Amino acid sequence: MEIYEEIVKLQRAGHRGAVATIVNVRGSIPSFKSAKMLVRDDGSIAGTIGGGCVEAEVWQAAREVIASEKPRTLTFDLNQDPKYDTGLVCGGTLEIFIEPVLPPALLYIFGAGHVALALYEAARRAGFDVIVADDRDTYANRERFPDAREVLAEDFDRAVEALSPGESSFVVIVTRGHRDDMRVLRRAVQTKARYIGMVGSMRKAITIYRALQAEGMKPELFDRVYSPVGLDIGAVTPEEIAVSIMAEIIAVRRGVERALPHMSWFQRGRQMSGDEAAEGKAARLGAAYCDEASALG
Repeated sequence: MEIYEEIVKLQRAGHRGAVATIVNVRGSIPSFKSAKMLVRDDGSIAGTIGGGCVEAEVWQAAREVIASEKPRTLTFDLNQDPKYDTGLVCGGTLEIFIEPVLPPALLYIFGAGHVALALYEAARRAGFDVIVADDRDTYANRERFPDAREVLAEDFDRAVEALSPGESSFVVIVTRGHRDDMRVLRRAVQTKARYIGMVGSMRKAITIYRALQAEGMKPELFDRVYSPVGLDIGAVTPEEIAVSIMAEIIAVRRGVERALPHMSWFQRGRQMSGDEAAEGKAARLGAAYCDEASALG
């Protein structure tokens, strides 16, 4: 039970980890089937699967599972490999399954209009906790977002200051205007959020990017920014836009490595210099999202 209690503590604190479990045993081993060890993201452990070289290798593999967020299985033959000789009478084989322990995925939505509502509903179905913030209490309320973890009717600057997106958090900016979008983005890129998306056209993204750079913000701060936000699936309605955004968020969360049809000028433009990307990409690709999408937000 101690292991499970530690897992709950880890998740509640917003940290990651990995659990190693002995799932198959043949012969004699220095532990037992179902023994578990939790490896936290700071490298500390709880529980044991028997100690020695096997445990050291499992610890290293668990660190890799934490980084990749993908499970893996290891097999050890204590008969064949002399490095596992601990002087004990052990000569079996064991199979260990290592699975990631992740905090609940948390989505921050800044804006509470039509796109925000559709995104909230899609995110809840995908298993995300959601926090919604908007400066209009007629939109940001429990009647509109009944299952949100938190709903803030607050000025956007104060809302971003009150919230602290962590490394397992995702941020989508869908306010009703460019000015508020830029206010939120300015602060969001300085958080630890894993993903930041902003609704709008490529022209809008370029304009805001240049304005924030002119304020002295470093280009690398925008590495996590996806704008226009979502995968390029031809989305038009708020519900379709929400699906395209959630598809992109899930791809980032799951670490999809293959090329995806991102709308984001930031992602495409990273292959080019700043001015070349801003002018060349915008000219060739045009506005994939119309600015009215931001008004819908």
